[in-house]
Amino acid sequence: MPIRQATPQDIPVLNCFLQQILLVHHQVRPDIFKDKGRKFTDEELERLMAQEHTPIFVYENEEGRLLGHLFCSIKEPTSPVLNPIKTLFIEDLCVDEQARGQKIGEQLFDFAEKYAKEIGCYNLTLNVWNDNNGAVRFYERQGLKPQETVLEKIL
Repeated sequence: MPIRQATPQDIPVLNCFLQQILLVHHQVRPDIFKDKGRKFTDEELERLMAQEHTPIFVYENEEGRLLGHLFCSIKEPTSPVLNPIKTLFIEDLCVDEQARGQKIGEQLFDFAEKYAKEIGCYNLTLNVWNDNNGAVRFYERQGLKPQETVLEKIL
C-alpha cells in the first residue's frame, strides 16, 4: 500500500490539499469558512509531524506523486464520568481533486482503521459538515454512524 508517514518535504503538497479542503468547506459554509488561507504554517505542520499523538500520512503513487493525505489525532480524554478509551480522530482526509474516483479515499480510510486497531484504539471518529453530501455518503459507505449531533441556530 503506498501510504507512508508524511515528512517535511511533503509540506508544499500538503498545503495544496489543505487549500482544496478549505475551498470545499467554503462552498458548503461561506458564512464560516474563507475562500483562502492557511490552516497551518509550515512550522506547525512540522511540529504535528514530530508529535506521536498527531500522525500525518500521505498516499504516494508509483511515480512518487502525492495524491492524498490523512491527518490524525490520538485522543485519550480523562474524565470522572467517562470510561477511559483511546480514540483515533481523523482531522482531515483529502484526495487530490485530480485523483478522485480511484478508491484512494477508501485506501486512506482503511489505513486509518487498521492503524487505530494496531495502536489499541476503541473507536475511530471524525467530524463532517452535514451539507458536504459527498463526504457524508463516503463516510457512511465506510461504516461510520453519527455519534452526536451539533445543532445550530444562526442569529
